[in-house]
Amino acid sequence: MSTFYLPDLGEGLAEAQILQWHVKPGDQAQADQPMVSVETAKAVVEVPVPFSGTVVALRARVGDVIATGAALIDFDSGSVVGRIPAAPAEPGGAMVGGAMVGGATVGGATVGGAVAPRGARRGAVPAARALARHLHIELGEIAGSGPGGVVTIDDVLAQISPADRESRGHAVPLRAATLAAPPAAAREPLRGTRRAMAQSMSLAHAQVPTSTVFEDADIDSWRERGDYMLRLARALIAAWRTEPALNAWYDAAGDARIVLRHVDLAIAVDTADGLIVPVLRAVQDKTPEELRAALAAQKDAAHRRSLAPGELRGGTLMLSNFGSLGGRYAVPLVVPPAVAILGAGKVRQEAVAVGKTVSARRRMPLSLSFDHRCVTGGEACRFLAAVIADLEKPD
Repeated sequence: MSTFYLPDLGEGLAEAQILQWHVKPGDQAQADQPMVSVETAKAVVEVPVPFSGTVVALRARVGDVIATGAALIDFDSGSVVGRIPAAPAEPGGAMVGGAMVGGATVGGATVGGAVAPRGARRGAVPAARALARHLHIELGEIAGSGPGGVVTIDDVLAQISPADRESRGHAVPLRAATLAAPPAAAREPLRGTRRAMAQSMSLAHAQVPTSTVFEDADIDSWRERGDYMLRLARALIAAWRTEPALNAWYDAAGDARIVLRHVDLAIAVDTADGLIVPVLRAVQDKTPEELRAALAAQKDAAHRRSLAPGELRGGTLMLSNFGSLGGRYAVPLVVPPAVAILGAGKVRQEAVAVGKTVSARRRMPLSLSFDHRCVTGGEACRFLAAVIADLEKPD
């Protein structure tokens, strides 16, 4: 019998939730046929059958969250027939469907043998790994409480005493004991996108010293109303050309700022499953028509949950048009390694002094949060001023 372990699905993700099994015990499965659909942090991925054989047992149920490298399914494979790589991976086995047959391990996925599914490197959710690195805590010294021993954010935070917290001079949130739901309430474990949001926001809050500046843009002179996202994206591009410091990544480990020469715009999309942030590549090179189409396509893909993992990472600037739902100002959190996020509030008419008269003008509230480790207040204010200057153009 051979056991197939959940492989690294390509983004270094530490866990996935089982959404649907496409095989059951007793099935004669063929290599490459659909085996199971899983949900990672923000994408749904279909894992194929790694090799032909009889399904003996499913090691996880629908709804379970399992760690990368955890046992997923057992096969009675007999003589394994499947995809063999062109070049050998490691001595002692052959790689089939991204996993190693014969007891060796590649990329955290193992089939057969008694070798542990993961190597000596301690498994941890990405946010926990980044938080531990920021706080100079060795993951190898932490006993993980997550599925398969994976280290969670709670495990990292549990290593910090209140005294340590004060001595570090950083507001690291400490978790309280698990709360019991009152009789009239329903307890819902965070899964998928909501779980990813919890981890990402915990990391952002713990790691980034955020500062925010606020201002309003007068858009009363717009010849065409609406299409706020297109105008906001265009304004961010204009601001980047004026003040490029905010289109950057901060390397906390290397204490370095990486100023980028292209704009990959991450846009926050509110969906029924939670917040999803697809990335539009090289928006500075797109025509208005191309940019409008790209925005619509990524928002639609986010709602349909059809985005590939690579479309959810690598943003260089972030944008949240929360005003389409409500709210005037906010303090949007900067998600590392990006260093800035612009939030746009609800457009409204306000009484504004124009010369010696007062008139009703349409105004867009803006909130620009930035990572104060590597962005100065002057850079942030110049960037926001350039955003406003572009938004206040008639067209």
